[in-house]
Amino acid sequence: MRRTLTVALVLSMASIGLRGDENTSKKWWAHVQALANDGMEGRNTGSPAHKRAADYVATEFQKAGLEPAGLAGYIQPIQFKTRRLLENQSSLALIRNGKTEPLMLGEDANISMRADPAPSLEAPLVFVGYGLNVPERSINDFAGVNLRGAIVVHIAATPKSLPGPLQAHYGSAAERWKMYKAAGAAGTLSIANPKSMDIPWARSTLARLQPAMTLADLSLDDTVGQQLAVTMNPAHADKVFADSGHTFAELLAHVDAGEPLPSFALPVRLKAVTRVERSQVESQNVAGILRGADARLRGEYVVVSAHLDHLGIGEPINGDRIYNGAMDNASGVAAILEVANSLHDSGGKTARSILFLAVTGEEKGELGSRYFAAHPTVPRESIAANVNTDMFLPLFPLKTLMVLGLDESDLGGDIRAAATAAGIGVQADPEPQRNRFVRSDQYSFIKVGIPALAMKVGYEPGSPQAAVAAKWTADRYHAPSDDLNQPIDLSAAGKYVDILRDLAVRIANRPDRAKWNSTSFFKRFADGGTQ
Repeated sequence: MRRTLTVALVLSMASIGLRGDENTSKKWWAHVQALANDGMEGRNTGSPAHKRAADYVATEFQKAGLEPAGLAGYIQPIQFKTRRLLENQSSLALIRNGKTEPLMLGEDANISMRADPAPSLEAPLVFVGYGLNVPERSINDFAGVNLRGAIVVHIAATPKSLPGPLQAHYGSAAERWKMYKAAGAAGTLSIANPKSMDIPWARSTLARLQPAMTLADLSLDDTVGQQLAVTMNPAHADKVFADSGHTFAELLAHVDAGEPLPSFALPVRLKAVTRVERSQVESQNVAGILRGADARLRGEYVVVSAHLDHLGIGEPINGDRIYNGAMDNASGVAAILEVANSLHDSGGKTARSILFLAVTGEEKGELGSRYFAAHPTVPRESIAANVNTDMFLPLFPLKTLMVLGLDESDLGGDIRAAATAAGIGVQADPEPQRNRFVRSDQYSFIKVGIPALAMKVGYEPGSPQAAVAAKWTADRYHAPSDDLNQPIDLSAAGKYVDILRDLAVRIANRPDRAKWNSTSFFKRFADGGTQ
């Protein structure tokens, strides 16, 4: 009987193989239109518009024959705490030689609400270069400096010599604060390398007055103990380094050359006064299950995820206040919806179950996926793998897949097989310094030991396609122009959806569960290592 079922599953997989037809693209685009039109008001976490988007996804899950996998039907409600800076009652200033030098909020620096700030704080500034402590590479930027009670100043970059996984993990904000907190620091001041900023300061600063969020479950708050988090405009960074014997340009030259950075106490203190408006909201993850057919394996789950939220309504750019989030990430939610619908339409069955998950709060720090990973609606030990889709950018023909986590687990074999079947090449992240592997929801699963990967439309560094992607990021990423009026390659989107479906089916039909490669840095999480 088992052998007969296995054969049936293989046949089902063949019957739902890659179609690559125009119909897939049209259906995908229809979902994008439904989720990213102006009436959805940018789907901000906790907003009525996000709830409308969640209801749309739940309805589509029901049409696709998925079993409800939330706590209230398809919905998993999540409680959030919100914080909004009252900027006209807040201030930053440098104290140097007894003199106060005010910093202009919005122009010189911003107070981040990701951490809950102390009402007032005055502390010394200590520069720690990259701000890393990486035992695997004998890197300790804190050696020789005293961080107790200090505000840690660091360049938000990682040494080029570090392998991509170590750059991604140790470069994350959560891991950084864990290190700084252990060293006794009071807060952070980060300065981006202008050459690697996804969003220019002039645009990113517009979002500073938007509410930030943390999960109401304090056990899942990575910023506990952080009294202040400041981001500095790189163009004005020399205000911090004045009289230190160093310039920001000199330090950036070391970064660009891949060289070590010095660590030293700065001859200046930072004084902060903050006034914060606090509230609470509820938002929604949406989950549905395509039940597997194998009696032994149907209790295991392949989670196929994408984030539903975006930035909502914000400061206007060219007169437009709605941050629609068409590619970030209505595109990803549309992809998983079309995978679910096509599997339902084909009648194909897989061995394991596939859990389709649209999460909230990604733009607030991967909060919805973190909550799901901590409070899954199925037994956590039954989750076999995660495949995440976030802003895959079908801007040009799909010839190469960029796979984040390609060589970290044996899921790499599955995606290589799916791509080969589609006549598509595969590449690892060509720009590991951007830390993409830990900047979306797959990382929430990784940190609880679940093998995961994410995919994007790929390109070679320096190619025309790379230039197109870079221009999109500079012009449209986290801007109102990420809307329905932008050039999209529908054939690339359709092909991507087909590969995503084939990959989910392959993983669900594997005889064994996905495993971390023995050489993977992230294997430590599955082995019970530090999270």
